[in-house]
Amino acid sequence: MDFTPTRARALTRLTQFLPAAGRRYAETRNADDGPHEGGRGNVSQLSPWLHAGLIGAPEVLDAVLAQHSLRAGEKFIAEVFWRIYFKGYLEQRPAIWSDYRKGRDDALAALERNAGLRTAYAAATEGRTGIEAFDVWARELVETGYLHNHARMWFASIWIFTLRLDWRLGADFFLRHLMDADAASNTLSWRWVAGLHTKGKHYLARADNIARYTAGRPGGALAAEGLADDAEPLGEPQDYGRQRLDLPGPVTSADLAEPFALLLHDEAAHHAPLALPASPALVIGGARPEARSPGAIGTAAQSFATGALASGMAEAATAFACPAVAWRAGEPLAPLLAEAGIHRIALPYLPAGWTRDALWPEIAPLAAKGRVVAVLGDLDRATWPLAKAGFFGVAKAIDSLLAECGITGTMR
Repeated sequence: MDFTPTRARALTRLTQFLPAAGRRYAETRNADDGPHEGGRGNVSQLSPWLHAGLIGAPEVLDAVLAQHSLRAGEKFIAEVFWRIYFKGYLEQRPAIWSDYRKGRDDALAALERNAGLRTAYAAATEGRTGIEAFDVWARELVETGYLHNHARMWFASIWIFTLRLDWRLGADFFLRHLMDADAASNTLSWRWVAGLHTKGKHYLARADNIARYTAGRPGGALAAEGLADDAEPLGEPQDYGRQRLDLPGPVTSADLAEPFALLLHDEAAHHAPLALPASPALVIGGARPEARSPGAIGTAAQSFATGALASGMAEAATAFACPAVAWRAGEPLAPLLAEAGIHRIALPYLPAGWTRDALWPEIAPLAAKGRVVAVLGDLDRATWPLAKAGFFGVAKAIDSLLAECGITGTMR
């Protein structure tokens, strides 16, 4: 699979996948036939480009509806909405993210104090546990920066319930290596497997299920002997109540009447999905993939993140006939604006997670002075408030959300 971090490659991959986005996806999506040449045609593999904002969920959904009916494409459409749901859920409960970070740091410190735990963690992350399927996926993740969604669930379940490792260490391992390392989807998916997202409902991987859905791999089905088959879901003492959302409204040309800079970042690396109503006078790129974790970021993840920002900056500079500059970690933002004689920035919305953690401290003083125009898409604005509890609240509204946002298969 070619994961070149450009919008052009994202659009090409979308076009390649579209014929399979209907009933074929619904019938075959759980199969993980491996990363070999020509493999995984049953799933879109669009998540790295979606996470980086090189392509937007509305245009993916619209493209699917241009070729498939809503009913035929409902399984894939639901998967796209799961990403949006997770974003909205975490945005209403940011303490989940801050508690994850603290728990992760405590778990990493525990590794330093406990040689046995450190050995078990090394065996898991290096693919040396003796559980064939798990070890294959561990090595595949590090080498390629991608795992099939079903494999991620199996991997997390084995990590938590068979290997008995801290779930936050596993979530951190994913964040360090996945090209699509989304704070919301990753954190909440690990919590779902553990039984924390839906209280008391966890996911136990089964060897027969793994064998069934990995049978299409070139070497045959993956074995997974010795898995826990009677483990209790994890628990936690606290409940995470919802906070009121304070989302920005649609951006108008009047909001951007003065010369402004467009700030592209790790979750919004391209201008096209933003559909700005005016052209910026400057493009600023703030890549911060290292903020995902205290640990080293994997080669594939690092390369995709930095490549996405580089390609997005270059294409925005060409499209708007303006300069593009890099805002490097540790440098203040205000001087870049002052040097260009620009007072305001258009900022693609920073949701709860590591990108916000990395960028907001420098942006906050500008926001307090009214110098920041936050840009949030209509679909996110309409969907996030519905992410109050389980996915059902979003799922039952999908039809109306698509209609409300004009996503009918006719946008192109």
